[in-house]
Amino acid sequence: MLMADNWNTDTGEAVYRSRDVVKNLRIKVRIERVTSTAALSQHLQQEVLSQQDRGAIELETLTSQGQTGHNEEELVVGWQEKFFNQYEMDVFQDEAACQTPLERQYHTEVKALNRAKGRRNHRIFTYTDHDHYTNCLPFHQLQHSSDLLTTTKSSPTFLAERMTSVRHRRQDRRTMDCSIPKSKIINWEPTEEFVKSSHVVNNAMQTMHIMADLSPPGRLGQKENECLLVTIKSDGSGTVIVKPDFNKGKEPYRIVTEGEKKEVWRLTVENVSTTMKSEEKDREQNMYKDLYARHKEYLNSLVGQDFEMMSLLQPPVGILRYLMNGEIVSAKGFEYDNLYIHFFMELPNNWSSLPFQSLSGVTQTCRTKTLGKENVAFFSYPFGFEAFYMSEKETEESIPQWPVLYFKVLSLDSWQRYRTEGYGYLLFPAIPGKHIITCHTWRPLQTGTVSALRRFFIGGSPELEDNSYIRIPGTFKGERLSRFGFCTETTGSVTFNLNCVQQSRSFVDATMLKKRRQKVFDQLGGFSQQGAVCTILEAFQRARRKMQEARESLPRDLISTTSQLQIESSA
Repeated sequence: MLMADNWNTDTGEAVYRSRDVVKNLRIKVRIERVTSTAALSQHLQQEVLSQQDRGAIELETLTSQGQTGHNEEELVVGWQEKFFNQYEMDVFQDEAACQTPLERQYHTEVKALNRAKGRRNHRIFTYTDHDHYTNCLPFHQLQHSSDLLTTTKSSPTFLAERMTSVRHRRQDRRTMDCSIPKSKIINWEPTEEFVKSSHVVNNAMQTMHIMADLSPPGRLGQKENECLLVTIKSDGSGTVIVKPDFNKGKEPYRIVTEGEKKEVWRLTVENVSTTMKSEEKDREQNMYKDLYARHKEYLNSLVGQDFEMMSLLQPPVGILRYLMNGEIVSAKGFEYDNLYIHFFMELPNNWSSLPFQSLSGVTQTCRTKTLGKENVAFFSYPFGFEAFYMSEKETEESIPQWPVLYFKVLSLDSWQRYRTEGYGYLLFPAIPGKHIITCHTWRPLQTGTVSALRRFFIGGSPELEDNSYIRIPGTFKGERLSRFGFCTETTGSVTFNLNCVQQSRSFVDATMLKKRRQKVFDQLGGFSQQGAVCTILEAFQRARRKMQEARESLPRDLISTTSQLQIESSA
């Protein structure tokens, strides 16, 4: 009889990760009956001795119990491999009792096993993820069976209690035993037990159980004698959970049955999956490398060759590249609801854009939201713009004109009547960086009650034929623009969020010149102090040059008087 210290009591689950498919998993399970703590009672022994005519039968029964085939069994189980127990063999033999497609499939397999008489298992069997037993078997029954593997009585943790009602993913249609009641979907007053059993993150994992029928020999197939040996879970990402863990050379686990005759069984779990050869590993690695290379080429083909690096591409000499990523953030202070905005860009002289560049756009219709005392419409509409400026001659003067963004705010009601709510314009920022600009708008006003009634009932309002009239029309040629007699009304405002980038060779040349000058100072041994001295000297030279120019422009008699004053002061 084995001692109690020679048992493995570590029955916790183990988590493994594998890059191989889980269908290649092979587990060898071995159970062996060690001893029976409840022998035949004295009454049965006397009955055997008194009844000589039945003695041969009783002796034959005792002899059959001592056979090795009933006391131990070893079985290699694959992932989701189905092995029937005696109860299932008896149930699935009757075709009339099979209702679901899965049960009819099991009926076909059981008939094939009976014809071939090639059943490899007797006590050890499996419940796969397809079986409703895996999903509907009460957790306390599985937990009770798993507690038989350890000698210490430990209370379940909080996480284990919360996992008691997790329902596994089904691959077959639900049976009546597994139906979820739909009468109470929302529980407004949940109890503590309901919270523990419901608020659990349930990842989609496939599960299978390796079971054992520990019934006495000759009476296999009793449901109350089923015992859970091993639970295996796996997901699609290569995670495999085994409970209990493989023995790996350690002592076997102990199983103690319940009832009057408590029997002790020994359980051994081993991983017998076929290992890959070095040639197969190299072939698999090469296959993965080829797959990754093809996938990389596919992604590069999606990106295309037009993708450019801003830090590497420089515009030609004398050309300024202007990029703006803008956003129409919001509009507020307008009379009607359901606002949308039309906008377009105007390029002055010496400015150009790409052929496929869109110079206009329209936002979505947005309902206003009351924020404080204002009705605000949040558009968050992004737009991008790219333009090039080419100077006629290389000068150090600033750019005379910058592009202009003109916009018009309109409203639309349920009768599809639109009204002009306001006009405005935005001058492109000359300084690169981030800018938040709020532009105030106005609209033409036609005096009289008839115009107000027309605007309210049938929509429509006075509009500008040329939207550039908001600022200075592009067709205007003159020195003064008179708008005398043009009636307008101040309306709301539109907020823009602009991120501007300017790129030019002149910037790069100036930066390189500064770096080259600093490099000369570094070679001479000067650092920050000499750089400051150089800056002071340059300022002094500029001031001296200005003084000389101013002195040349003064009259000669004033210059001579100034020279005499300088001589006297020096003396």
